[in-house]
Amino acid sequence: MEMIQQVPELSAYLAADEAIDHEHPLVRETAARLRSESTDAYSYAAAAYAFVRDDIVHSSDSGDVRVTWRASDALATRNGICHAKSHALAALLRAEGIPAALCYQRLTEEGTPGPVHGLIALRLPGRDSWDRQDPRGNRPGVDAQFSLDEERLAWAPRPEFNEMDYPVLYAAPHPLVLRGMQAAADRAQLWHTLPAAL
Repeated sequence: MEMIQQVPELSAYLAADEAIDHEHPLVRETAARLRSESTDAYSYAAAAYAFVRDDIVHSSDSGDVRVTWRASDALATRNGICHAKSHALAALLRAEGIPAALCYQRLTEEGTPGPVHGLIALRLPGRDSWDRQDPRGNRPGVDAQFSLDEERLAWAPRPEFNEMDYPVLYAAPHPLVLRGMQAAADRAQLWHTLPAAL
């Protein structure tokens, strides 16, 4: 799939905003700790990915009803859905100067449309392409891995169910997604406020 930058300037994918708040002290502290254990940008990106995937629990797996949408909140509570986890990973990458974009998939649950799924793409030094990564969190039947050679995402869209990858690389969370997250009082309501398509 050919990915399309929403904003031509790469600097837009390093910016902080209300959801990807990489200037927050907790994001900075976490990034500094992960950087101290890394040897280069690649090992840092892999460590940040593993931390978000494994240490921030997907709330539908844990049963946590809290809705986090800021990167710093996902780090503080160690909780969030795919979008919050993507915001956290993007913030950790951007905090260390690695451009990160937000990406989306339209998926279904047994043929019934569900909320759009969130993941990220990163652009490591020396690479002329974006590489998508899915920090959703693994469980039986889901085995996402950090990979630059081939995509190892949580899910591959199934065209027969009208599922798809959106090709746009967003510099900030899609407004429909962000509004849906901000409007939800709890995770049960969140499934009704998130969009099923972009």
